[in-house]
Amino acid sequence: FKGGDTCEYLLSSGRFLGEKVWQPHSCMMHKYKNSEAKNCLIDKHVVFIGDSRIRQLFYSFIRLINPQIKEEGNKHGNIPFEDKSASIKVDFLWYPEVNGSMRQRIKSWTEGSVAKPHIIVAGAATWSIKIHNGSNEALTQYKINITSIAPLLEKLAKNSDVYWVLQDPVYEDMLSESRKMITNEKIDAYNEAAVRILNSSSRNSKAKVKVFSVSKLIAQETIMKSADGLHLPESSRDTNAMILMNVYCNKIMKPIDGSCCQPQPPLTLIQKLAFCFFTLSIIGYLIINLIHRNNFRKNKSCTDLEGGEEKKPAISTPNVSTLEMLLHSLCKLGLIMTYFYLCDRANLFMKENKFYTHSSFFIPIVYILVLGVFYTENTKETKVLNREQTDEWKGWMQLVILIYHISGASTFLPVYMHIRVLVAAYLFQTGYGHFSYFWIKGDFGVYRVCQVLFRLNFLVVVLCIVMDRPYQFYYFVPLVTVWFMIIYATLAIWPQIVQKKANGNCLWHFGLLLKLICLLTCIYFLSYSQGAFEKIFSFWPLSKCFELNGNVYEWWFRWKLDRYVVFHGMLFAFIYLALQKHQMISEGKGDPLFSNRVSNVLLFISVVSFLTYSIWASSCKNKTECNELHPSVSVVQILAFILIRNIPGYVRSVYSSFFAWFGKISLELFICQYHIWLAADTKGILVLIPGYPMFNVLVSTFIFVCVAHEISQITNDLAQIVVPKDNSTLLKRLLCIAGFFSGLLLFSAMQDQSRH
Repeated sequence: FKGGDTCEYLLSSGRFLGEKVWQPHSCMMHKYKNSEAKNCLIDKHVVFIGDSRIRQLFYSFIRLINPQIKEEGNKHGNIPFEDKSASIKVDFLWYPEVNGSMRQRIKSWTEGSVAKPHIIVAGAATWSIKIHNGSNEALTQYKINITSIAPLLEKLAKNSDVYWVLQDPVYEDMLSESRKMITNEKIDAYNEAAVRILNSSSRNSKAKVKVFSVSKLIAQETIMKSADGLHLPESSRDTNAMILMNVYCNKIMKPIDGSCCQPQPPLTLIQKLAFCFFTLSIIGYLIINLIHRNNFRKNKSCTDLEGGEEKKPAISTPNVSTLEMLLHSLCKLGLIMTYFYLCDRANLFMKENKFYTHSSFFIPIVYILVLGVFYTENTKETKVLNREQTDEWKGWMQLVILIYHISGASTFLPVYMHIRVLVAAYLFQTGYGHFSYFWIKGDFGVYRVCQVLFRLNFLVVVLCIVMDRPYQFYYFVPLVTVWFMIIYATLAIWPQIVQKKANGNCLWHFGLLLKLICLLTCIYFLSYSQGAFEKIFSFWPLSKCFELNGNVYEWWFRWKLDRYVVFHGMLFAFIYLALQKHQMISEGKGDPLFSNRVSNVLLFISVVSFLTYSIWASSCKNKTECNELHPSVSVVQILAFILIRNIPGYVRSVYSSFFAWFGKISLELFICQYHIWLAADTKGILVLIPGYPMFNVLVSTFIFVCVAHEISQITNDLAQIVVPKDNSTLLKRLLCIAGFFSGLLLFSAMQDQSRH
């Protein structure tokens, strides 16, 4: 199922998603903004030559450059358009018939001294049918004329982009009496002649006149909405103009969500080195495995013929076992990364645009919720936010976020606002979990920090190398990494206040609260001082981690959007652990968290708060305004959910093993979706099996989940090897890692220099 020539597919095939969204076969269309269209067409001359249908396409095209343009003036004459700011010229030349006049105009562009247009869009036939009353002689003459024009178009196609637009079908019932002779049978005959002649003239030539036949497919679906039965409705003309823009501009602008007509990006130096490294790892693993098998055969247990004793095989040394485990993990990782590259960097598999409908989002949500409830089990412990419960929470949130991404639900504001709460809830758990660990254990050692940083960042660092993407592109990992370091710094700096110390003297609790107030003050200051924030993260080498598209604005936006929720998680952990220590809550199996009266009141308030937030989020009209309020109010729904989930004893004592399983690999699921479930860096959908959308989703989802689970195991295995508990060995490994990143920065600088 190779993607093949996506330009050919874009010009010839596709289908409608809904009523107005056109989906080309196998690739994704970018929706060009006016500024992007101007940047692409700067200093370009575009010519539309043909009849009234081509004139309408001309108007739709120039409205992509200047939306204020209206259809006015002489309809049966030439129409010039110029955008002086970008030096763009777009002309419509009125030649309603393929005849000697059109041939003469086209021939004039082939002569040496005349400036040739960069893009030529031509097409005509309906006037010939109308004027000659649909006679066969007119069709014969059309064939003769287009045969004489074809070599000229072919000559122009060597240096310019030339498109021949086939005739759209008509809606015969709506045609006026003067146009009744224009039938779909006649139009098909003219189109067949044009395709046959143009294809035959370019058979043995590299240059090729591109046949724009996709307009026919679009017209078949929409011509019934035509005002006169002949001309397409405005939405269809706009779609055709956008297709033209994609065909020409995608190879120039290289938009992420415009995979049609884009060449495969060349391998960078870092990607080549990564390929060599994984290849050597695979070879090394195979060699060690062969040696191990060979030794096993030699030392295989055998019965001593004289003594009747069984000889034991030699036991392999731990060093060999560790090396084999390392190479085995790298071997699997190399194969998985090859799949990543093939899915989202090589033009091997197809990609399609997302299209949101309420059913595509809500039906899968209901389905997974039913599955989750079906797999209900008892928890090992009944504490608030116990391990099974937090895994379950992460699991169902991750599944909802995945459905949100693949369905394109970000276009529906109420869903977007609720998903923002789920992302905030992840960060809340980051604050809660890490604070609880440091507060209870008092373990501020380097080993703990390195373990957490490795598990969070390993996959992303590998993907940055293999997929040639900046670290900030996978925004959630930088977010949780930075917040982990902030939590660590807050609690580790002098004076180190932990639960054991605070139990001896209650004043230490006030000291910790003072630390938290200082943290909140810093967060508040940075959130309203964009300049200071950008200066901090613009210093080299931090800038290499947090820049996206040449600046740190995206990082500032992501950080600011959930700036308070980690603090809320830390504060909740502190209050909960204090209540637990003073035995002010009951966490026995089946017991309500507080007394019946207090539990009922809190439960009522939580349900009301939860529903109130949902009503507010569902009534949002402006995304910017709602995003401004989100950091302060998202904690309301998070706390309401925690209380609803934990106050009733029975609810706290059970969990969904289905959701918990996904929760254990939630980070890998979130990161892997970028390239092997979605496509074009999350902008589209990966198509492994074309023509069967549901079956495709099932197959790609199965592979995606298996890969995420495998990467989770690989990360855990490598964490034990790369981050050992022995401090002296760990220090050596850290020096090696520092050397690795220094080399990475050097090669990255070399790449940037070669690109510029």
